[in-house]
Amino acid sequence: MTAGAAALSLVHAPGAAADAHTSAVAPTTMSTSAPAFTPPAGQGTTDQAPEAGDSAAAGSGDTGSAAAAADTAEAPAAKPAAAAADTAEAPAAKPAAAAADTAEAPAAKPAAAAADTAAQAPQKKSAPADKGRGAQYNADGTLVTIDRKEQPKPKPASDEQIDQWINEALDVMKAHGIPGSYDGIKSNLMRESSGDPHTINMWDSNAHKNIPSKGLLQVIDPTFEQYHVDGTSKDVYDPVANIAAACNYAADRYGSMDNVNSAY
Repeated sequence: MTAGAAALSLVHAPGAAADAHTSAVAPTTMSTSAPAFTPPAGQGTTDQAPEAGDSAAAGSGDTGSAAAAADTAEAPAAKPAAAAADTAEAPAAKPAAAAADTAEAPAAKPAAAAADTAAQAPQKKSAPADKGRGAQYNADGTLVTIDRKEQPKPKPASDEQIDQWINEALDVMKAHGIPGSYDGIKSNLMRESSGDPHTINMWDSNAHKNIPSKGLLQVIDPTFEQYHVDGTSKDVYDPVANIAAACNYAADRYGSMDNVNSAY
């Protein structure tokens, strides 16, 4: 769940406790990485549309000349004028048609190939959207991990916002019989994220497993999925949903969030 405990990796951003509870992550069927994509050779992880396919051009065509030669061979004396006429027409008419075919091919086929390429290109962009502050993902959907010292500084919400989120979460928890107090939630919340709902831990062991801890109480996706509380958002960064799921996990693991005083 957090960086520092198993199922719920609740790790604060800078200064957040990490790596204590990875082994307690509850099983889940949720996949945490985006569909795998192998970039073209030599292109690294930058997405690039495939190049246009074959653009075949028509041949130059010279069948008219062969027909004129046959007419000329049949009547050496009686039809020299007609043969000459046929011979004169063939190079002009038939090659012209062949030239027309040749001119059309390069324009038509590359255009179709370009259309196919344009249609396929958006499907190759597999980097998922994430609200985590500073989060970046590789083309295969895995989180780009960083050194601890590079972790972005949190941007705490106002005291009024934090109070509102905690009180709303307490109402939801009460309706579902989940224990916890205002003080117990706030003390853990400030330790884990400094009050920044978009904090994501990008350096600890969970981050390297591609299940980074997220949100106010630093919940990893598998734990959020398992302990999600009905009636709240399915977005792990939603403050109320994050608090409720974290408290639900803490109640199952420790009896109450009030019993948690460090990374868990």
